[in-house]
Amino acid sequence: MDRFIEDKTNKVQVSLGGDTEEKKINFNDLKTGGFIKQKQKDLFTVRLRCPGGKITTKHLIEISKIADKYSQKGVIHLSYRQSLEILYVDYKEFSSIVDELTKIGVRVASCGPRVRVPTACGGCEYNPNGLTDTQGMAQMVDEKFFGTPTHHKFKTSFSGCPLDCSRTREMDLGFQGAVDPVWDEPSCTGCTICAEVCNEDAIDAHPETGKPIFKPDNCIYCGDCIRACPTGSWTARRTGHLVRIGGKHGRHPLEALAVANFIPDENVPDVIEKTIEWYKANGVRGERIGSTLRRVGYDSYHTFMEETFKVGSPVREDI
Repeated sequence: MDRFIEDKTNKVQVSLGGDTEEKKINFNDLKTGGFIKQKQKDLFTVRLRCPGGKITTKHLIEISKIADKYSQKGVIHLSYRQSLEILYVDYKEFSSIVDELTKIGVRVASCGPRVRVPTACGGCEYNPNGLTDTQGMAQMVDEKFFGTPTHHKFKTSFSGCPLDCSRTREMDLGFQGAVDPVWDEPSCTGCTICAEVCNEDAIDAHPETGKPIFKPDNCIYCGDCIRACPTGSWTARRTGHLVRIGGKHGRHPLEALAVANFIPDENVPDVIEKTIEWYKANGVRGERIGSTLRRVGYDSYHTFMEETFKVGSPVREDI
């Protein structure tokens, strides 16, 4: 037992979500349900579901009122995975706080071995760099996959462009927006703007005509050339998601491996569903999918996902 923990017990007698019968529940079971034990005696953090880190102003106001009522210090913590957490809540208030959150349409998140609430950047909804609908994808994952049992925690994230603000390289399964640029010569005036804005040395301007010389091996599919072109000479051949699998942070971080590119929005659910299916079949209890991949071998996963990934393209090793 950690000597800094004020409460030396490991179980509490609680009633959750309006249950009339009180039950003695282990702290680990409470954490699985989104109630996380603090070091202070009898006090817990209540984690809320905020897929993609997006929440309405009306919900935010009501959550603030509830936190002010039930948090003994009147504080909310913004977690690194875009959740709101109400701190310093007495376990005797669990039933009441859950009831009040339910009335305003806010749900408690969960921890433990299951699909977690997805994270996402702003994507194409309002971010000028965004290529994909990351917020829509996050809502889809929350509605379709949240809480699915797995061998260990299973985190997903969506970044709208290669800036990768949502850190898909650190996720069990990450999706990063990508656009495949194509150049139409007749509409090009040779202004050289595309070569100037490309930070990847993927476009050179012809020394005489100014027209672009495209080097696809250097392209990271960011779409800067498309956004900058004043004549519309650069357009999107296709837009989709670069898929990464097997990442995690923590004490022993692993970097995710890119496994497919240009997966359309409508095929993202298939990728998630089939990946979880492979993980359940090949993983063991307490093992993250990145460790399963390294133990079993990536070839097993690639073979299993071959049909699912056919809608996209293979990835370059440097992506």
